Order: sequence, then structure tokens, then C-alpha cells
Amino acid sequence: MPAKAVLSGVHFMNGDEAIAEGALAAGCRFFAAYPITPQSEIAERLAARLPRIGGTFVQMEDELAAMAAVVGASWGGEKAMTATSGPGFSLMMENLGLAVMTETPCVLANVQRAGPSTGLPTAVGQGDMMQARWGSHGHYELIALCPYSPQEAFDLTVRAFALAERFRTPVLIMTDEVVGHMYEKVEIPEEVSEASRRRPQGPPDEFLPFKPDEDLVPPMACTGDGYRIHVTGLTHDERGYPDMSADAQDRLVRRLCDKVRLYPDEYTLWEEHSLEDAEVAIISYGISARVALRAVELARRKGHKVGLLRLVTAWPFPDELVRRVADNVKGLVTVELNLGQISREVERAVRGKVPQVGVYHPGGRIHRPEEVLAGIEEVI
Repeated sequence: MPAKAVLSGVHFMNGDEAIAEGALAAGCRFFAAYPITPQSEIAERLAARLPRIGGTFVQMEDELAAMAAVVGASWGGEKAMTATSGPGFSLMMENLGLAVMTETPCVLANVQRAGPSTGLPTAVGQGDMMQARWGSHGHYELIALCPYSPQEAFDLTVRAFALAERFRTPVLIMTDEVVGHMYEKVEIPEEVSEASRRRPQGPPDEFLPFKPDEDLVPPMACTGDGYRIHVTGLTHDERGYPDMSADAQDRLVRRLCDKVRLYPDEYTLWEEHSLEDAEVAIISYGISARVALRAVELARRKGHKVGLLRLVTAWPFPDELVRRVADNVKGLVTVELNLGQISREVERAVRGKVPQVGVYHPGGRIHRPEEVLAGIEEVI
């Protein structure tokens, strides 16, 4: 492969390869992971590409170590990423929480497969959506994006790195086996804007590594920058020193949450189809949204006024957006490859204003458009 960070031009690649290329274009120069289906193509491509452009690829002994390595690399000044699926995502949860607590910008791609446990390693699922939100212990906020095509896998990976640096938080790419292995045209632009890390501006002897700016995000000094830093997963003060008081916990955790949820306009992404006159709205994401879009076409041929709200940002959940759509329809249909996870968030956001039907499947295959159409007709 060429020794270029950005392979500009038109390519025919799968979603996993597009994620890898998106990471490189965004400035990622460190990747650590452990092989697991169906994300291995991400690792394989980065193993070939990173050393040729001055980056580092490390195959770790397991996913716990991979996530820990990513945290360390980010504090060393690199834009860092890992990727996994299923059981590996479970193993990363502890150090994902460490990244949240230490405000470490990084990206984690989960190419979802059908579980629980080993499940169906080579087959599609979307059963990790709640784990993405609450898989690590404690209360926190992070950002999760859901591509539904290889092109969007590239675009959203670039966006994920920008958001990780902006908010100093892990950003998740919650894709799935079908998008990961689907081959489509991917256009890579000549230039991709790399996200810049906000560095401290004051003298080193006055620097407090966790003192936030007005937007609640502290500038980040990395190892070797000449600033004193102390990084701990314990509740800490603005120096980074442990503070075991309830007051310190209240200040820190509220800030970690508020720095994300107070700025939804910067990360909330969605797409609408045929909602202008819709009486029924489908809410879906990832590969399920592609099937849902076909179901919209079938329903309209039968005279049903149906539209689609495709969630690109799953977390933080876009409550106001979903409520706005619900205010203009007679019913909702949620389509996902689990037995009802994001649908619970839809129900919570809508507060019973309109009837809601879930079209679920636990994974192993994608929905058939006719199954979604049946859900639409149940609401009608």
C-alpha cells in the first residue's frame, strides 16, 4: 500500500477498511488491539499502513491491555484508537471508564456481532448499544456514532477523532458486521482537517492539569511537554491529586457529564427521509436503517405516509429530536437488531405521547423489509 496518510480518491472498500483509512486521515498514529471477528480488517489494514507513515501498531495480549495502551499513547501526545467486537468490548469497559475519568481523548470502534458471550462471531448484531452507554461503572457521558455505510464509516471516524479532542473524552464508533464487511464506493478527499489538541498556554509553574476552561474542558498537557501532570482514576482535584471527599466527587463527575451534554449541537447528527407528511415515523440506526428505508418505500407504494429518522448519534441520546418527530406523527416504529434497547430510550423521550411498536431481531441476520412493513401496519 502507498506510504501516504490520506489515500485521496475513489475506492472500493469495506466499512472496516474505511474506518482504518478515516483514522489515518484524522491523524491517528497509534493503534492497539487484539484480533477479533468482525473487526479484524481494521487491525489488518492499520498493521500494514501505520508503520509506513511513522505510526505505531501494537497487537496486545488482550483487549484490557489494548484499551490501556490507547490511554497511555494519548497521554503521550498521539491520536490513538482501538477496535473490537462482542467479548472484547466487554473487556475494554474498565479502561474505557479510566479514559472518561482521566479525560483522555481516544476512539474505540465496536463492530457489533450477535451475542451474548461468544454468540455468533461472524454474524451481525446491534446488541451492544446499552453497553456502549452504561458498560463501565459510575455515571458518565460519552459520544457514540453509528455509521450505516462504508462512506459514513470513513466520515464518522474522522468526526470521532475531532470530537474526542474537542471534548477530551472517548468517542465510540458503533458499527456492525454488515456495514463492516460491506463493500461500497468510498470517496476520500484530497485534504482532511486533523483535529487539534488544545494545549495549555500559561507558564508551567501555574498549570493545573484538570482546571477547565469556560466550556468545562481543560487544556491537555502531554508527557514531555514540560508541564507537571498527575493522572489517576481516583476522584481528583484540579491538580490531578486524589481527593476522597463527596464534594470533590460531585464537582468532578458533574463537570465530566456537563462538558458533553451541554453542547449537543456539536455532536448530534441525524438524517430524515420523507418525514414532511409522515403519519408514522421509523426510528433506526446502522444497518437496520438501510432496511427501514426500503420499508418506507414499500409502505408509500401501499399509500401509507411513512418516514424515517436515522440516528447517526446514538449517545448522548437526542431526546429533543425524537420528541419533535413524535409531535408530528400518529405512531413510531423502532427497528434494531436486539430485543429492544434504543427503543427504550425512544419510549422514555416520547413519554407515551404516541403509540410505539418495536421491530426486533436478536441478530444473526438483518431484518427483511416486509418485517418492518408489518410493524408499520401494526401502528396504522
